[in-house]
Amino acid sequence: MTLPVYSGPVRLSLVESEDEESVRTVVRKLLADRCASEDVAAVYDGAQGLHGALWRTLAADLGLAGLLVPEEAGGAGAGPRETGTVLEELGSAVAPVPFLTSAVIATSTLVRLMPEQSADRSAVRDTLVAAASGELVLTLAVPWSAVPDSPAYTVREKPDGLHGDVTPVAGADAGTFLVPALGTDGPGLWLVDRAEVRATPVTALDMTRPLATLRLDGARARPVARGRAAEDAVRAGLLTGAGLLASEQVGLAHWCLTETVSYLTERRQFGRVVGGFQAIKHRMADLHIAVESARAAARYAAAALADDPGDAPVAVAVAASVCSEVAVRAAEECVQLHGGIGMTWEHPAHLRLKRAVADQVALGTPVRHRARLGGIVGIVPDKECR
Repeated sequence: MTLPVYSGPVRLSLVESEDEESVRTVVRKLLADRCASEDVAAVYDGAQGLHGALWRTLAADLGLAGLLVPEEAGGAGAGPRETGTVLEELGSAVAPVPFLTSAVIATSTLVRLMPEQSADRSAVRDTLVAAASGELVLTLAVPWSAVPDSPAYTVREKPDGLHGDVTPVAGADAGTFLVPALGTDGPGLWLVDRAEVRATPVTALDMTRPLATLRLDGARARPVARGRAAEDAVRAGLLTGAGLLASEQVGLAHWCLTETVSYLTERRQFGRVVGGFQAIKHRMADLHIAVESARAAARYAAAALADDPGDAPVAVAVAASVCSEVAVRAAEECVQLHGGIGMTWEHPAHLRLKRAVADQVALGTPVRHRARLGGIVGIVPDKECR
């Protein structure tokens, strides 16, 4: 493949706009009212109610499912910056909703096909309209570990339909799948209804984002793109997903830092507040710097995806390599510094730790993204780091 040309640093604003502040306020209030930690923990015990009810409110009532969808297709016509703000709040609450998989990754893939590259523009537009309204949940059927520049094709087009397995896929409870597959004339992208796919759950560390193996055995499908257009659309979806996943990880890390500092300023041992020990102060100060550095990287990635596509691959690689490690570190500190209570099922720290660790391999590990970055800027040949 041809690597994107690195054009050097670009001045992009990292300051939150009034629109982003408004979105954040609305989503934060909703999650405070409807997504308590005990409700999220109940998902691990098999509760399903939170997922559907919360998603309907977010997607349909607030219109967040259509943030990235152009207005001509019934969406809000917003961009990655506003979407990143939503993901920060969803990450903070570890909300069990398919926003990242449907409203970000799959939607970005289809939006890329809205111009004339699509083989079936009416199918693309109709699907986006349904997704923007919240009526339809979409999923791009690729392994959850897929990185933007190397989408895998494990599905083949045959005369009687699509055949092959994809595993593990996040968001496998979608109503429609976008399936990248190798056709008789090269790569392509197909729309496949859920009824045509057999989904087998895979044991996941983070049960708020379930995984499954998808099996297509002669699945009837509708092609929406062929050749280079299909490849570019899948890469665009994965790039946007990797860049905005960083915002989710920042929200999670900030929750862990805030809750830990709050606990340490109240908890007393040996007659004094635990947070008063200098070693603890240093640990929290170091973590604060790490979280704020990650926030800057995530916001720059969202800004680049919105306003500077040429610089987006660099910005996304930086954000993805930094933010996932900071999220895990913040979650580990949260569990440890809460002492014995942090290790209990009742405390919500374990929800954040599981999400943070699971997200470390989602859409590319930090090592893979650092390798991509080296290849993009010409420091290290990309293929030597894989």
